[in-house]
Amino acid sequence: MAEYVVYYRVSTERQGRSGLGLEAQRAMVEQFLTPTDQVIAEFTEIQSGKRDDRAELWNAINLVKKTRSKLLIPKLDRFSREVSFISGIIDQGIELVVCEHPNVSTFFLHLLACFAEEERRQISERTRAALRAAKNRGTVLGRNAHALATQRQAEKRDFFESIRDDFEQALAEAGSYSGAARLLNERGVTTCKGGWWHPQTVKNYTTLSDGRIPLRSLPLEHLSAT
Repeated sequence: MAEYVVYYRVSTERQGRSGLGLEAQRAMVEQFLTPTDQVIAEFTEIQSGKRDDRAELWNAINLVKKTRSKLLIPKLDRFSREVSFISGIIDQGIELVVCEHPNVSTFFLHLLACFAEEERRQISERTRAALRAAKNRGTVLGRNAHALATQRQAEKRDFFESIRDDFEQALAEAGSYSGAARLLNERGVTTCKGGWWHPQTVKNYTTLSDGRIPLRSLPLEHLSAT
């Protein structure tokens, strides 16, 4: 019998809500596990794989250390594409198990990490080359992105008006961004994208009030971010 802490990652909140990618990862894990295996906990991250300061990832790693279990991931690129990061985790004594490459040696995991890092580099180079070619053809880059950003900002403002009372009440009651995030999550109020509230999310949304409706009991400048 083996004990595992499972780590899933998707890059966007839209993928997290729709299950795209996440469902495939769960299917890989279910296919990998045997009837005698035990899953201690599961951690799901909505974050870019380029960042190594992922809260859920480190929660999973710390639990692996505490329970002396194994860290199970569906695919290596869901963990990281950086050789140095993967090597650093393995060097800490973390036993990393990859569903798509079961029963492989640590040496082979390092090779897979090298391939993943090189793949990311090539994708980045192809993207830059395509953008340069488009610019040389006279294409105005960023025009569609600006229009889309404007549209999304308008949608976000409309959404904020629909939750303004709940939002301001949570801020007034909690007195901090983190406390307001906790209250909003407990009360089932989601963000514009249907995700969970975090302290930084609450802070970002406060800019939408434009000072038109002041917070009922606590000045915004006195709110703590902790």
